[in-house]
Amino acid sequence: MVTSDTRSPRWSGLTLALLAFTQFIVTIDYNIVYVALPDIGRELGFTAQTLQWVVSAYAVALGGLLLLGGRAVDRIGPRRMLVTGLVVYAVSSLTGGLSGDPGLLVAARAVQGVGGALLTPATLMLIFTHFAPGAERNRATSVWGAMGGAGLAAGSLLGGVLTNSLGWEWVFFVNVPLALIAALAAPNILPADRPGSGRSFDALGAIIATVGSTLLVFGLVSGPDKGWSSLQGSGALVAGLVLLAVFVLVEKATADPLVPLQLFRLRGLNVAMLAMIVFQASLGGTYYLLTTYLQDVLDYSPLAAGLAFLPPTVVSMAVSMKLNAKALGKFGVRTTLFWGTVVTGLGLAAIIAGTTADGSYWTVLPGIVVWGFGGGFAFPSLFVAVAMSGAAPAQQGVASALASTSRQIGGALGLATLVAIVNAGLHTTAAVPPAADLVDGLRTAGWVATVATFVGAAIGLGLKKQPRPAAAPAPAADGKADAKVAAAAE
Repeated sequence: MVTSDTRSPRWSGLTLALLAFTQFIVTIDYNIVYVALPDIGRELGFTAQTLQWVVSAYAVALGGLLLLGGRAVDRIGPRRMLVTGLVVYAVSSLTGGLSGDPGLLVAARAVQGVGGALLTPATLMLIFTHFAPGAERNRATSVWGAMGGAGLAAGSLLGGVLTNSLGWEWVFFVNVPLALIAALAAPNILPADRPGSGRSFDALGAIIATVGSTLLVFGLVSGPDKGWSSLQGSGALVAGLVLLAVFVLVEKATADPLVPLQLFRLRGLNVAMLAMIVFQASLGGTYYLLTTYLQDVLDYSPLAAGLAFLPPTVVSMAVSMKLNAKALGKFGVRTTLFWGTVVTGLGLAAIIAGTTADGSYWTVLPGIVVWGFGGGFAFPSLFVAVAMSGAAPAQQGVASALASTSRQIGGALGLATLVAIVNAGLHTTAAVPPAADLVDGLRTAGWVATVATFVGAAIGLGLKKQPRPAAAPAPAADGKADAKVAAAAE
């Protein structure tokens, strides 16, 4: 367990830069494959439905192992887990780029999810414990969130450039130097982890939670493909839910549980988790819808499709880094999250309205810009809500893991649902179906995602309203507060 960072501002800045860069790697890796999916599907022999596993395998492993990763961060230390996760990322990315068949590529993506399950709670815990609550932590979380949002958008841009110029393999190879650079820098920037507490790691709870969470996410992803009545669909869902119920009973009887059950009494954490499920279901699906429309309907090249995501990348980064921390300080988390999510939904609605068979990039561009603007407020504000949920410092790792697990479950559910809606009217098993058959499905799926975004905004209103900070009275010449200034502040 580490404590607040008392080193010089220079070292605090380096710490934030490293954590933001690590978050950029995690999120860019999630999204970089979208633009490359058509090429991957054609070259490796995926079908239209199974192609989603290039994305979903990552989500299944990440969602299933986040609780274990969060507890490992709490027990073993965030710096160790950060470095370990980065090394896992580098090795699995190299394997993915060298894959010659669908099975090996999906397996490599799953191992990348293992790395993400260590990195996400490690970076969040380091932010929560190295930056003081209030303006400093809000700024750090906003920068971290900005890089996360930028990674999602830049992943599409970089994926298009690499796929177009070097081939789809390079959407994996590019992660290798990025992850290794961060892994080598971490021991020189981050303070050493304190010795572990020596308490039990709750091995039984870790196994049950990991298998249960993995089956739950696997069932959500497999249902549209194999059928909800199949063993892979409802069978996995039921088994996962049963195991998670058993997990709760085990945790109640464990002296040192993997997940302290009192965390579920925190209203702020519960609301943030539910909002993340809904928001991520819409966000992840939107990238799929846009990429499919640009490449399979408008016949864009991977490079052109990637460049199409440059506007939301720039807008989202600018909002997160320059405006979000100010909005959080002035209006509070609840208001900032609500309006950010509403604007995100309005942008998505405009995108879908412009998605037509005879449309163009210019018909969806206004919506893309508005969508990126709203996301620049909403995405980092969700994680600020987690930081302010009331979890004890020693439980921040597992609290962030719970929130991130919710996010991955939402992403898996959203992607699986939207893919199923898009493919419902198709009569082909090809990886890239006829363009004319896609538009109606894309629009229907897009309107579902839009409604989900507005539902997420309403959920955010469940957060407690924060009182505005009182203005500090100016000191008088004799060292006492000026009564008039103090009265005005009141």
